[in-house]
Parts: sequence; C-alpha cells; structure tokens
Amino acid sequence: MPSRSRLIIGRLIAGLSLLALVRGPASLQVLPVDYAAKYPGIEGLYEIVIPGQAADALQVYFKDGSLRTVSAGDASSTKFDPVEGQELRFVHISPAKGTFQIDFLKDDAGRFTRFRATNASQKLDAIATKKAEFDDAKADPASPSDRQGYFERHYRKTEVMVAMRDGVRLFTQIFSPIDRSERHPIIFLRSPYGLAPYGQTFTNVTMPSLLFLKENYIVVSQEVRGTFKSEGTFRYMCPYIEDKRTAADVDESSDAYDTIDWLLKNVPDHNGKVGAWGISYPGFTATMTALAAHPAVAAASLQAPMGDLYMGDDGLHNGALYLAHYANYAYTMGQKREAPTEKGPSRLRLPTPDGYSFYLGLGPLKDLTAKIIGPENEVWRETMAHEPYDAYWRTLSTYPHLHNIKPPVLVAGGWYDAEDLSGTLRTYKTIERVRPGLRNSIVMGPWPHGGWNFLAGGSENRGPFVFSGTRAYFQEKIEFPFFEYYLKGKGTLDIPEAVVFETGTDEWRTYDAWPPAEAGPKKVFFAGSGLLSFDPPSGPAGPGFDEFPSDPAKPVPYTQQTTSRYNRDYFVEDQRFAASRPDVLVYATEPLAENITITGPIKAELYVSTTGTDADWVVKVIDVYPDDAPDPKPNPLNVRMGGYQRLVRGDIFRGKFRTSFEKPEPFVPGRAAKVAFELPDVQHAFLKGHRIMIQVQSSWFPLFDRNPQKFCDIRTAGEEDFQKATHRLYRTKEHPSHIEFTAVKKGP
Repeated sequence: MPSRSRLIIGRLIAGLSLLALVRGPASLQVLPVDYAAKYPGIEGLYEIVIPGQAADALQVYFKDGSLRTVSAGDASSTKFDPVEGQELRFVHISPAKGTFQIDFLKDDAGRFTRFRATNASQKLDAIATKKAEFDDAKADPASPSDRQGYFERHYRKTEVMVAMRDGVRLFTQIFSPIDRSERHPIIFLRSPYGLAPYGQTFTNVTMPSLLFLKENYIVVSQEVRGTFKSEGTFRYMCPYIEDKRTAADVDESSDAYDTIDWLLKNVPDHNGKVGAWGISYPGFTATMTALAAHPAVAAASLQAPMGDLYMGDDGLHNGALYLAHYANYAYTMGQKREAPTEKGPSRLRLPTPDGYSFYLGLGPLKDLTAKIIGPENEVWRETMAHEPYDAYWRTLSTYPHLHNIKPPVLVAGGWYDAEDLSGTLRTYKTIERVRPGLRNSIVMGPWPHGGWNFLAGGSENRGPFVFSGTRAYFQEKIEFPFFEYYLKGKGTLDIPEAVVFETGTDEWRTYDAWPPAEAGPKKVFFAGSGLLSFDPPSGPAGPGFDEFPSDPAKPVPYTQQTTSRYNRDYFVEDQRFAASRPDVLVYATEPLAENITITGPIKAELYVSTTGTDADWVVKVIDVYPDDAPDPKPNPLNVRMGGYQRLVRGDIFRGKFRTSFEKPEPFVPGRAAKVAFELPDVQHAFLKGHRIMIQVQSSWFPLFDRNPQKFCDIRTAGEEDFQKATHRLYRTKEHPSHIEFTAVKKGP
C-alpha cells in the first residue's frame, strides 16, 4: 500500500512498503527474540520530535523478532531488523535513502521508553518518547494505520496451497488470532484480484473490518483458480454446475466447499462455523460459496454481487455496452496468465485523461478491439461475439441457481454503485422469490461501488451531498451484528428486512419488505411545453409529440468531468449541462405542493419513432432544487444549488431489443413503437417546492457505447454505418408516454 506518512521517517522512506525490504548482510541477522516480553513496556505509542517541525505519533511494536513502526496516517508498517551484538539497535536499509537506525534509550526510571532515530545520509537525528500504551479498544476501523498496527500485533499469517477435488491447488492466506483462549469463527473471502502482500508482510486491508479482528475472527482469503499464485485455469464468472457427477465438475462453489472442508480439518481453534463475505467479483464468489454450501457455512453477506453481466451489471445495460467501465475491466480480466505469479495483469491506460475524446476519436467498437484491447483477450472477445442475450450470457448468470442458497443472507449495496447495482437488487429479490422463509435482508446506502466498507477510504460524500457516518452505521449496526449472531451466537438479530437510506431527506428507513408493501403506483405523463403531468393525456393538443436530433458524431456526454474511466459522482451530478442541449428532451412538474417519496424500481413506458432503424433511449429521473436553495457550507466545489438538477436515477435501453433480448428487431422508420423498461430501485424524497424532471436522450457517452442508429451488429459496425437520425417521443391518448413510480407521501 502506498505510504501516507506524516512522520520524518515515513517521509524519507515513503513508498518503501511497495518494495522488497533490503536486508543487511548475514552478520546483521539474529534469531528471533521476543523483545516485548524481555523488555516490558517498550511497546506503545511514541511521539517523535523533529527540530523545526510539529511532533508526530508513531506505533512501535515487535513482530517475529523485528521492530515495526507505523506512523499516524500510514497504510503500512516499516520493518527494522535487529543488529547482532547491539542490544535494542535496529536498522532499516533503503536503497534510495540509506540506513535508518533506531537505538532504544532508558528513561530516568531505567525503562526503555525512548529511542533515537538516525540516518547520516539524510541528516536525521531525532528523539522519540513513549506517550501511552496501546489502547486496542480505541483502534479506529477507518484508520489505515490503526488497522495495520492492530492486525500485525494480534494475528499470525500462514500461506498454504489447498488441493481441490480435481487436484488443482489454490493459494490461500490464513490469518489466525494470537489469542487462543477460545474457539473462533472463520470469515472466508475468495478473490480474483490477488492477495498481496505475500509472505509474512501484513496489510491494513482488514476484511470485512477491524471490528471482526477485535473479536478474534479467523480470516481466510483465497485466490480463485487460475489467478495470481493459484493453479489451474481461470474462467471468468465461472458457470455454476448444479449436477456435479465427477471430480472434474468444478466451479467456484465446489472450490469453496473443498477449501472450507480443508480449513475445518487443518486450521486450529475454529468453532466450526464459517461466514462467506465479498464485494463485487468476491460478492459473486460469496454467492457461489452459499450455493449448495458446506454445512459449516452459517451465514453469507453478498455485497454488490455480480449477478448477470448482460442485465445491468459490469458488462451491459439492457443491451448497451457499459463502455467507460467495461473496456477497462475486460482488458484486465481477460488477459491470459501463463503461470502462477505474484504479478497482476496490467490495466488499460488511455493516452489522454479525456475519455470522451478518446473513445469518440477511436471510432467503432471493432477499432477498440483491433487497436487497444486485442482479439486475444478472451473476456472482450466473447463480449464482442455475443450481442444478443444468448447462451453465453445466460450461463454466466447466478439468478437461475439461487434456489440452492442455504445459509441466512445479508445483501448490501449502494444507490450510487456504477458497477453492480442491478446485481445487488436482483440477487435479493430473486432469493426472496425462490427461497421463501430463508432469512434474507437487504441494506442500501448512499454509496458508490464498495463505498460502505471502511477500506474504501476517502470521503463518504458524493458531490455536494454529505453522507458522513453511513459506513460506520452499516458496519457497526448491521454487518458485524449479523455475523456475530450467526457465527458466535451473540446478541439478538433485530436487523429489519430492508434497511435503506433515503436520499433527499438523508435518513435511514426500515421496511418489512422491499419494495415496501405500503407504497402505491404513481405515474407522471409527458405533456406539451416541456411539462410533466400527473394526469394522462385526454385528447389532441398540438402535434402530440416532441422530436430531437441524434448525431453519433456528437453524442450526449454523461458527465462534465474530464476522466479516462468513469466519474463515480455522475449519479448525483447537476444535469443542467445536458438540459441545454438540443438533443435532450426535458420535462418537469410544477413545484410540488407536498413531499413525494419514490421507492423501489422505476418503470419507463415510451412511445417513440425514429428516422433510422435502431436507437438507444436514455431516461433520467431528476430532482430539481428551488431557485433559492442554499449552497452547501463549506463549498469547496463552488456548487450553486439554486436550480440544481440532481440526477436520482438514469439508465439506457437499446431499442432493437424492445421485444426480446434474444432476437433483436429493427424499427420501421417513422412508425411509433413501444419501448418499456425498468430503471434500478431508488429511495428518494422529492421535497415540497422541488420539481420532478425527466430527461430523455439517445446517447450517454462514453458511459455507454454509441448506437449507429442503423440496425446491425454494433460490435462489427464500420464508421459508414453511423448515421444521423431524428427521434420522436409521443404523448397522446393513444401513445401515453409516461414514467411510473411506487410512491409514499411524506408530510411537509
């Protein structure tokens, strides 16, 4: 992990945690000594004073016979080796900065509570003084340095190769608490992203959180087959095999089962209970762990699980390619590994920070394949080969298999998850449908992908909207108690069926079902003069449609931010930049006379036509703030909230799939056609005085790939296939285009 030291030692050797520590000559090495036991009171919280600088805090402790220091704010520790024949002298040798030396000194009472830090080449000579003992109860789960220090001081690390039923061995890290006074449950994570650092080096990535380490959970992480140091062949979103007949019938579920079986037989001091946990792809593997689960799996938390790459997760949304994200993700995940390695695949690096200009200038998708990603990338190659929702995509979906879920489930995700929002919601809803009676709860907060975890770091806020404290609420009040109850039998399980954060009022809501049973349907209809009406059209009034141009050479941007991947804050971004474009239709209600809270999925029913034979349809639901809305305080982004058009939810639909995702069909130019689709769930309060706005457009670039507006296989389309078109949105009694919410009225 990159260093963020505020100490002089950390500053001078910043970043060294990413390098192999250079050990001194053999003469400097000695057998491990338990210095903490030999010199009671030597460990603790120190303060180092550098002349001319402010004092800084430092954790000082011993691990496996060497000295470790962690500066306040650091994400890793620095290791100092003992010097033979020099009691309590330790050195750290840096290729770039020379030798750092620490000599412990006695205080007036004869105790070792001070040390001198020196480095001749850096002209460093400073004294550090012990200020306090470690207070483990106050170790902050949000602090990388607190996590690092606690993890190293209280845990042992073991690395093993665990054999699966087909003989393939998977690299596994086991972190066991030093405290062996009782038996502990196991938290189990499986990942394709690697488990660095390897060897005896510890990380501050304490999964699921530091709360679990404080309760002495055994934490086990494993690299899935075919990735990093694990043997075998990697299969992207490896399809689940329901009927396993031979040892060769392996998948992520069987690998999880075999590993758990091995752990129970070989890891000491466990209590026989295992919890499955993971976010994103590890959320998918956690789902697989819970399918036909080992009897020891007592609970599973599926967090932002990838569920169906075609139906709204990382790959596609309603037939449209999730370009800005998936090009980079597929580039990484589709690289072939020749042999087990500690080195991960490379990432897509654009030659410019301007993703809009890059992808537009690159041209059609086939040019992205030929010039950037390459046809040898299996994940991308399969994506390009399967435009409709065919057998390839269906085999990757987890939803048909969720009837095999066994343990109690906690599903968690974020309203602003740009990667696996759909997977979160559909996983929960599918389990509810196919496993009635199983304990299955959902938590949705104001978070981006993975943002509910302390490990996400950074601000919890999104744009000008403040969500501080929501991570701690989830981890302390929901996630940790869930596992404590099922894995340790501690506490009472009073987690509601649905715990959702309501944007607009910024309050947590709880429901007995999701979507809430008490919500009722509420429709808004497109009307003339850019109005949204709660009443359906009654008769002819004007032409009965609105039209707009669409030019693939000038697609509507999804964000104002210049970025090479995707702007995670686009979910709450001010949409005034789009509303001013001629290729975006804008409709809004009058200011609301009372609060309206929309909850659950949003249904769009559009009646449209085009002069082309294909078109995309983007629907954005927006909360328009009053003109006199106050600006945030403080306001570092200089946001003006008066008239702010806050995106609440948006999604895209590729028109050729309007009757079937398996069998696309062209539009007949000029003929009205129905395009109906569902936008992902929300819990949002439109407050009194605000307006509900809907924007309709035909591109959202480069978040999604461009539609040529000509019926063809877009994966192989050439530049000559892209054409201008004019689209119409009808709003008549015969063609009543509208948006349907489920809504709960709130008082003023």
